[in-house]
Amino acid sequence: MEPNTIVAAALGVLEGLTEFVPVSSTGHILLAGHFLRFDSPGRSFEVLIQLGALLAILGIYAGRIARILTSAPHDAAARRFLGAVLLAFLPAVVIGLIAHGFIKTVLFETPMLIAVMLILGGIVLLWVDRAVKDPVYHRAEDIPLSMAFKIGLFQCLAMVPGVSRSGATIVGGLLLGADKRAAAEFSFFLAMPTMMGAFALDLFKNRDILDASAIGNIAIGFVAAFATALIVVRWLLGYVSQHGYALFGWWRIVVGTLVMLALLAGM
Repeated sequence: MEPNTIVAAALGVLEGLTEFVPVSSTGHILLAGHFLRFDSPGRSFEVLIQLGALLAILGIYAGRIARILTSAPHDAAARRFLGAVLLAFLPAVVIGLIAHGFIKTVLFETPMLIAVMLILGGIVLLWVDRAVKDPVYHRAEDIPLSMAFKIGLFQCLAMVPGVSRSGATIVGGLLLGADKRAAAEFSFFLAMPTMMGAFALDLFKNRDILDASAIGNIAIGFVAAFATALIVVRWLLGYVSQHGYALFGWWRIVVGTLVMLALLAGM
């Protein structure tokens, strides 16, 4: 295998490991790609392989999604939940369309910013994990429309790599009254339209610069992300229900600090 192919597979595993935990998968992949000198035309690899992780969660939640969709025509609660997810998705649509070029050409190309965001996000996650008590909502389906929209605003913070889409939505959910499991599950459901939208937009924007080599690397990363995410999602809900999010906060701080030191050293 060529070196770039091996790196693509490794980055796919990294995507699967980090997409649904609040540590910023994009931040980790961009930083790993920076230090490994990975060639990613238009920074599309980092966005497009997320579909592999998305398909993993669609597979895990297929039965639940099917029940919600089939009951929606005659069940007001199912319709309200679908509306809540779509409403939470709306702010990311607006910001993504407006700021796509700036995000890809400036924010994605600033490793020091990513390192700083990892550290700051870790501090916030540690604080929220300890400070938030007495949740009101214990199921993702119980989250009201107004709260869902506010969680969607939190998700927009993740346009900055290193913040973490799952981290921003989970923190938003916890601060607004969801328990740890419900916040994570709503984040999973919100990931579905968000990641599909990001995939479609990035593929359209970069359709002219993706050659056979780039597409091959994306396919390899896609498969690796899918396989790894299957394992992580099944483990995550049980873990956070018992232990919370402190582990991920400390991970962010350690990784961000090490990256910052490496960058300051000229690596």
